[in-house]
Amino acid sequence: MTFLYKADPQRGERWAELFAEKAPDIDFHIWPGKADPDKVRYLGVWEPPDRIAERFPNLEVLFSVAAGVDKIDFSALPAGLPVVRMIEPGIVAGMVEYVLWAVLGLHRDMPTYRRFQEERLWKPLSLSPAGGRRVGVLGLGELGRAVLRQLRTLGFQTFGWSRAPHVIEGTMCFGGRDHLPDFLAHCDILVCLLPLTTETTGLLDKNMLACLPRGAALVQVGRGPHLVAEDLLSALDSGQIRDAILDVTEPEPLPPSDPLWVHPRVTLTPHIASMTQPDSAVDVVLENIRRFHAGEPMIGLVDKAKGY
Repeated sequence: MTFLYKADPQRGERWAELFAEKAPDIDFHIWPGKADPDKVRYLGVWEPPDRIAERFPNLEVLFSVAAGVDKIDFSALPAGLPVVRMIEPGIVAGMVEYVLWAVLGLHRDMPTYRRFQEERLWKPLSLSPAGGRRVGVLGLGELGRAVLRQLRTLGFQTFGWSRAPHVIEGTMCFGGRDHLPDFLAHCDILVCLLPLTTETTGLLDKNMLACLPRGAALVQVGRGPHLVAEDLLSALDSGQIRDAILDVTEPEPLPPSDPLWVHPRVTLTPHIASMTQPDSAVDVVLENIRRFHAGEPMIGLVDKAKGY
């Protein structure tokens, strides 16, 4: 029984240590490795290899080492192969930290003060309480709900939108595409935490940005293809959007000539908002393997029809 890991090899070394310690009965290999393809039962990937069914005829579970599964082409997989995305405490904690940093920075006008510093301008701005600021989160999965919980503890007014209706204590929730404009109208700061699907690709476009209150800010921590960059740049130049913090772009990395690099109202980070932590990730994977063999629901099992 073999687990084959195809992702960052440096982190893979830690995965190997943890498997040896916690599951010595599972033969762990890092891609490409020397694993017998017929014995591979579990495959952990960021981006899967091609011809999975041919390469690994006895594969039982495909694990994503990331919270998203947009790198996986479901049509290329055997119909009955379960796909499990990564839901582990390290990913959640990292995303909460990043979004709180971004929202607090926007709330306290830190991008403006950065521009003032560049101009050698000493100019205090008026301070608004968190209770007067409305923060909306697109995507109400595990990450979105965790972010909203912490935003509420800081006193922000919180709003959430998802494809289907949700009920979250202390947060006004909107569900479905028809209610998206109403949700956006409540967002002084918009946080995108959506999964990437055919429906969400290009969702952050000029029409959507125009539904936000004038002078709203954007925190983009979903996936790069959610955002139409040209529309964001136009919205920034017109004042419709005051500032944007982008952790994801399309492509990644951006080419040196891309205007997002130098726009004074854009803050870029290189897709570092949240990262899988091997110690907690391996625990979740091993628990899911146990659940799979016990016939219990796995944590993070993907609905292939929805794409997440």
